[in-house]
Amino acid sequence: MTRIVCVGITVLDRIWYLDDLPKEGGKYVAQNYTEVGGGPAATAAVAAAKLGASVDFIGRVGDDDTGNRLLAELESLGVKTRFTRVVKGARSSQSAVLVDANGERIIANYPSPDLPPDADWLADIDFSQWDMVLADVRWHDGARQAFTLARQQGVPTLLDADVTPQDIAELIALSDHAAFSAPGLRRLAQQENTLEALKQAQTLTNGHVYVTQGSEGCYWLESGQLCHQPGFSVDVVDTTGAGDVFHGALAVSLAQRAPEQDAVRFASAVAALKCTRPGGRAGIPDCDQTRSFLSLFV
Repeated sequence: MTRIVCVGITVLDRIWYLDDLPKEGGKYVAQNYTEVGGGPAATAAVAAAKLGASVDFIGRVGDDDTGNRLLAELESLGVKTRFTRVVKGARSSQSAVLVDANGERIIANYPSPDLPPDADWLADIDFSQWDMVLADVRWHDGARQAFTLARQQGVPTLLDADVTPQDIAELIALSDHAAFSAPGLRRLAQQENTLEALKQAQTLTNGHVYVTQGSEGCYWLESGQLCHQPGFSVDVVDTTGAGDVFHGALAVSLAQRAPEQDAVRFASAVAALKCTRPGGRAGIPDCDQTRSFLSLFV
């Protein structure tokens, strides 16, 4: 069985569904509302587990009701939380998510200041037990420590390179695969041209670089050449968590030593199917559902 660990943040997503996203101040009426666990690494972990991998999540939560709920949800979805640190007296992180009728969303994240950034305690964990280490950039110290320990054990690493206030260059350098969001790549490269931006990111790592661009699909470099996997056409209900799900599926496929082109195609299909149901996790397909979907595009 493929063994994956996802290192980063977990948050409670409070999701409001509106006809249109607000463009100015005022009062708005939601058509629906739900609460579900979120966070890049945590949702990637759920995706990897749904795809049949043995998955651990390593992060930090408070000992509040939200933290207990987040860990219980992960466990119920097949993700082990044995290495996650529960911080006494701390609040857990949360997000407010507004989703319009087309599935587009606005996210306001509150990363709890009560959760200490220190990650030295990860040194007590044996990273050789996993086939792939995935980390998000929202817990910078955790990603750096996990990737350093993974590299010492010869375990490949995948970075979810999204927007964060910190400079992520050192994390990119430690990654074997750096998969950027479009805003994350723009922030790093300070330019719009996809090829040139990826080439600039490539100068920071001996690994592989990718960028996801929503419905336009995923671009990546092979031997300096720009490759493209178009997005799959589906009836979009909610794009929340689509990038996180893509990263979880990509981690599983790469850990199974699939060629990059096949891994990106598989991950793109998993992310597309997720978007057909509300919330960041409810629509995540399993391997059989994904292969059945992909068979329609042969």
